[in-house]
Amino acid sequence: QVQLVESGGGLVQPGGSLRLSCAASGSIFSINAMGWYRQAPGNQRELVATMPTRGTTDYADSVKGRFTISRDNAKNTVYLQMNSLKPEDTAVYYCNLRGRRLPWSNEAAYWGQGTQVTVSS
Repeated sequence: QVQLVESGGGLVQPGGSLRLSCAASGSIFSINAMGWYRQAPGNQRELVATMPTRGTTDYADSVKGRFTISRDNAKNTVYLQMNSLKPEDTAVYYCNLRGRRLPWSNEAAYWGQGTQVTVSS
């Protein structure tokens, strides 16, 4: 099994910053990408940022210039630095990993349990 454990959510005032972390553990043969999604009440889950092992990092238009995704491949960990936070960034943030558990496995997607980010004064 693959486990994703997130940390770093919380309550912050508008204009503030938070840093989310997500550590992957378990049986992982290869990781194709790690990233972050979010879901606000009444909305569908949406992509925030994704960082492929090979390829171009992608951000949602709404977070470009404010959020930065990074990875520590040695630790199978992905981070999301969130600056200039806005009330509309309030959501549950989910870590996502796409990869293979075994060399012959198909690619699968794995999700963390989610961490709440609330931006409010």
